[in-house]
Amino acid sequence: MRIKTAILSGVLPLTIATQVAAAVLPSHQTNNTWYTDAATSTETKATATTPAKAKNVILFVGDGMGVSTLTAARILQGQQNGDLGEENFLSFEAFPHTALVKTYNVDAQTPDSAGTMTAMMSGVKTDAGVLGVAENIERGNCSTVSGNELITAIELAEMKGMSTGIISTARITHATPAAAYAKSADRNWEDDGDMPAAAKTAGCEDIASQLVNFEPNLESRIDGADVDGLDVVMGGGRRSFLPKDAAFNSNDAVSGVEGDRTDGRDLTAEWKTRYPAGSYVFDQNSFDAVDTSTTTKLFGLFNESHMQYEEDRGNDVAGEPSLTEMTSKAIAILNKNSNGYLLVVESGRIDHGHHAGSAYSALSDAIELSNAVQAAADATSPDDTLIMVTADHSHVFTIAGYPKRGNPILGKVVNIGETEPTTAADGMPYTTVGYTNGLGFHDLGAVTDADAVYSESIQAGRADLASVDTESPGFHQEALVPLGSETHAGEDISLHARGPGSQFVRGVVEQNMVFHLINQALDLLDSE
Repeated sequence: MRIKTAILSGVLPLTIATQVAAAVLPSHQTNNTWYTDAATSTETKATATTPAKAKNVILFVGDGMGVSTLTAARILQGQQNGDLGEENFLSFEAFPHTALVKTYNVDAQTPDSAGTMTAMMSGVKTDAGVLGVAENIERGNCSTVSGNELITAIELAEMKGMSTGIISTARITHATPAAAYAKSADRNWEDDGDMPAAAKTAGCEDIASQLVNFEPNLESRIDGADVDGLDVVMGGGRRSFLPKDAAFNSNDAVSGVEGDRTDGRDLTAEWKTRYPAGSYVFDQNSFDAVDTSTTTKLFGLFNESHMQYEEDRGNDVAGEPSLTEMTSKAIAILNKNSNGYLLVVESGRIDHGHHAGSAYSALSDAIELSNAVQAAADATSPDDTLIMVTADHSHVFTIAGYPKRGNPILGKVVNIGETEPTTAADGMPYTTVGYTNGLGFHDLGAVTDADAVYSESIQAGRADLASVDTESPGFHQEALVPLGSETHAGEDISLHARGPGSQFVRGVVEQNMVFHLINQALDLLDSE
């Protein structure tokens, strides 16, 4: 009993505790790899020391990347690597510190991305559908913005003389990336063509315009602020920066008229005028040509709307970089600042894959996020760079049945000891992963664009999958409740961290705590 008490109280070092266990436990237990791997991991965490202050912070947000998505993605990645899958870890799941995060908005039990990312960027929870403003806002009412604006971590980093970057595979004006820089009564006001006349008359500025005017807007809003503007911005959403005139179409435009702006402004030209030494890029070739040793400002818009799903990138007309490539290039550019940097990276299409009912697309983009995190970890030091990986919300994505170990995660359930798919009470097989609601079952074969399903009808409920290849890119899982798009879910998501300040990532926390973790590591509110 005295030995047990000493171990539990921490008086007895873990190595001695391990020796004590070895003297009591049988060798087939202590020599088992499950036992030894866990013991080594525990000892490593127990003896680790982590500084509290960082020079740099990188925040990765997997949009819609709930815990079930992490589980399925790690299994899929492991199986793609030739293993059974369940024992695999995504890159950031090996980080030493983890917390659970509550995601609700002030007015919503199940949240949206605008409210959740505003919480992470400002330290203040707010309503669904609004960006960079407090909860007293009235969504869609331009006049309520004034006096409710919030200052974001990106803005504070700029005022501290740090370099800043925002990356997304979604439109760069979409809710999650926009919450880092914009103040808007409605997340849908991505360009002036999306705004009601009353909002424009009242003087509210669309999100794309706010991005290009980030520097003068911040300096006018904060007395004494003197900033040099966002240093790296990359994503999709070119349409919100171009006039509604075919003369401004890019070489990979998929619409007859690519631009959506009704005010005639070409915001890409305005950005180049403001930053004449900067590089504006729009396809793979121009991205590859960027010299990170000399480039100080980079603006990349790689698609008319959202960037391609990772598995569909090969079908892009002009080519576009992967999330990993964008992350690596951003770090190389931002790292030249001796004051450090704050980089926000969103994998936006995990969310879109789930909305389309395509586990294949959602999980593939989650794996690419893991690759990007690994690239960031390899390019930085845990001694001076805090890396945090989280989500904004979850999805109604489930892992069900009793499939045997190593059963294909995208396959049909095959029970332990069996070789053929298990059948449900209706006599038909069923898949391990599925959705509570959405468009339901569709078999689009080899199609890698999950959004192709939106041209199909809703087919909720059961389908006979006996002869269907459920592991193909174009397979969309069954759903119970018929909806035009699968929805978010309300359960907690996870936060994983490595580097200075990561030791404070623990327990169950409110989502707005992410801002405070960034501030704690960088002292953003310290004027020294």
